Amino acid sequence: MNHSMPQSHEPSIIDSKKGVFSLSKIPVKDILAYVLVMAGVVYIILKGASEQGYFWQWYQVPKYLFTLEDGSFTAGPLLQGLKVTLNITWISMILTYIIGLFTALLRLSDSIVGRAFARIYLELARNTPLIVQLFFIYFVVAPVLGIDRLFSAILALSLFEGAYASEIYRSGIVSLPRGQWEAAHSLGLSGFDTYRKIILPQAIRRVLPPLTSQTISLIKDSSLVSVIAVYEMTMQANAIVAETFLTFEIYFTIAAIYLFITVALSQLVSLLERKFKVYN
Repeated sequence: MNHSMPQSHEPSIIDSKKGVFSLSKIPVKDILAYVLVMAGVVYIILKGASEQGYFWQWYQVPKYLFTLEDGSFTAGPLLQGLKVTLNITWISMILTYIIGLFTALLRLSDSIVGRAFARIYLELARNTPLIVQLFFIYFVVAPVLGIDRLFSAILALSLFEGAYASEIYRSGIVSLPRGQWEAAHSLGLSGFDTYRKIILPQAIRRVLPPLTSQTISLIKDSSLVSVIAVYEMTMQANAIVAETFLTFEIYFTIAAIYLFITVALSQLVSLLERKFKVYN
């Protein structure tokens, strides 16, 4: 009996030989629909701005990104803020994955205290706004621990996103067949080795797509750290707008930068999914 997966007859936009995105395989009607939608969005934005008597000044935006003087590149305030945003993001991302995995393992452990601790943390982190957690850590926890506002922001983001990541890890672990655990126990593996060699390698493949979505949320949520005066990209944009009144130009520019980062991350993870053969 043939147990191979049924082949889909729907057109694919992924080149099966090269495993890359193929623009030529996208239906023409889909391209036209996308162009029309984007044209409609642009029209609404321009129409709304013109109704308010807004005069576009896009020519002023480049100097807030970078300047070139005598062949020397100097980053403007937006790129300086982007550097801070990226630093916050990659450190928070690593801590998020560590906190999430540790919390998921606590929830699945036999320890009553561990499960209770994990549950309390999850309920507090998921059921209170991130901005409240930022203020609490910056004004209450930071003075006690002696940490600055940048690390306060990283800690708040990591704890907030780690709560959601833990549920993603847990769902991936419990979705594995019971036979995987029984096979590990029959081989005499310890609990640590069972997770390290059997369970987690399989679970990571299953949770990679939702973890990507959580990472994208982390990138966007990093804009909230401006409330504690961390000069990341959004804070720099607010300062520029307050000084120049280039409201639409500056905010649309940083929106485009965020979009570029998140789309690039999504494409990178798509490549990893194909490499590790991650299927839904």
